[in-house]
Amino acid sequence: MLVEFRVANFRSIREEQCLSFAASNDKSHEDTHCLETGRPGLSRLLRSAVIYGANASGKSNMIFALMTMQQLVLNSTRLLESQFREQFTPFLLDSDSRQAPTQFEITVVIGDLRYQYGFSFDVDRIQSEWLLVYESSKAQRWFEYHYNPETRENDWQPFSVHFKGEKKGQRELWKANTSARSLFLTQASQSNSLQLQPLFNWFANDLIVFPAQAPFNLMPTLQRLDEPHYKEWVLRLMNAADIHISDIRVEKRKGQQIEFRLEPGKSPEFQSFDGEMPVIEFGHKTSDGQEQWFDARFESFGTLRLLGYAAPLLDALENGKLIVVDEFDTSLHPLLTRYILRMLHSPLLSTKGAQMWMTTHDTSLLDPHLLRRDQVWFVEKKKDQSTELYALMEFSPRKNEAIERGYLQGRYGAIPFLSDFLF
Repeated sequence: MLVEFRVANFRSIREEQCLSFAASNDKSHEDTHCLETGRPGLSRLLRSAVIYGANASGKSNMIFALMTMQQLVLNSTRLLESQFREQFTPFLLDSDSRQAPTQFEITVVIGDLRYQYGFSFDVDRIQSEWLLVYESSKAQRWFEYHYNPETRENDWQPFSVHFKGEKKGQRELWKANTSARSLFLTQASQSNSLQLQPLFNWFANDLIVFPAQAPFNLMPTLQRLDEPHYKEWVLRLMNAADIHISDIRVEKRKGQQIEFRLEPGKSPEFQSFDGEMPVIEFGHKTSDGQEQWFDARFESFGTLRLLGYAAPLLDALENGKLIVVDEFDTSLHPLLTRYILRMLHSPLLSTKGAQMWMTTHDTSLLDPHLLRRDQVWFVEKKKDQSTELYALMEFSPRKNEAIERGYLQGRYGAIPFLSDFLF
């Protein structure tokens, strides 16, 4: 379960910004919208958080930051130098920030432990990395190091006695094999560190991110349509949206597949080859009770987008994962967005602690019957064009406050300043 995510000096984000899923003392929807952690000093977490803000204010950059952290954790030992450099995208509108490192830190609860993990990096190397683990309210600093530019070596803190290699000298070997552009977490986990594997696996398996501009991937959903209970769940979800699909089938047909390769310093390469391609078809009942099949060309983008969400949503609900969606309301009716949020908030459906972090422009969600006040966040661009993230709770809103109307009237900021445009 996500507790909080922090980022500094990344794209439009200059100073450190923090998105927290820690629940406030608000008692509204406590039984449905909150999760009990059972951890000392951390009683309840929120099942969802929603971020609002004007276009180009930095909502997406918060999600890109989490994606970049995930990419580095999973692949830092395999990235080429050019690929590593591409990950470094600091705030460029300030001379100091251009040269300063980017910093990420995340706090998650996995099983009986709370992990507080972070690192900083610049265009050349990992500058620092640390991991604090809480078995109780007291932190155990399992590892930490900082790069020393004078010695050109990493200054390591002593490993915690609670962090052990499975064999004598194994931690030192992992440390020695951690290169300038590699993370110790990646190196040790890929070398079978049993203690670090849960945190690494959280990034690999329990964090599902949908960026707004990425091509929508239907494959996770298509691959599970052979499971009867899953297919039934997908059809129920589609029909709850009043789409009237009676059946879904996937056929593999022969066709030309094209592979595009782009490597640094080389011309783009295209390869085509024969292969089998999955073709999805949707069944609709005719007036005389027959079934008419249509391929994806005849379905709306909203239908296909909802189908693409189906597998990750069910995966999150079944296994307690975090699903992060940028511009969640794109091509989805507001009532359908509310329906999906209610599913995430239902203790009967979400029994493993699933969470959702979304950005949206759909102000109809600012409804006290749907969201608690501590679930609402805003992003605004400051005068220096940097991003500022802040919570609705900073305004101490009343329980009966009309939050949607107040937001559209500019009471909480995070709206565009429009001027007259004359032809």
